[in-house]
Amino acid sequence: MLQAPRGRARAALRRLAVATRTMAGAPTVSLPELRSLLASGRARLFDVRSREEAAAGTIPGALNIPVSELESALQMEPAAFQALYSAEKPKLEDEHLIFFCQMGKRGLQATQLARSLGYTGARNYAGAYREWLEKES
Repeated sequence: MLQAPRGRARAALRRLAVATRTMAGAPTVSLPELRSLLASGRARLFDVRSREEAAAGTIPGALNIPVSELESALQMEPAAFQALYSAEKPKLEDEHLIFFCQMGKRGLQATQLARSLGYTGARNYAGAYREWLEKES
């Protein structure tokens, strides 16, 4: 029986691992991974639901930018972003930019949009606020 070279096998396993963390072409983050990233302070969290939805409850530390505003927000000059959202604008090279909504669809759209604008570290929390509420309350 022939075996693939170790380097090739490892590369194939890495591709498989990335593929399993991908939802419809956008990388995802699981609840345990999100907890770990938040605990270590390594994630920037974006709630892309409406202001009304976010005002009713959100994941602690999340910045609310409704998905309808996200494209213009991510293209703003850093000073304008800071003035409007009272937060530092994410950088293209930031590693863990996590987008979420209520059920998953808008978070996925936001992740795909951010990635199309060059934010390579953009990921979707596919469990969304719904899962957070169920598991964290």
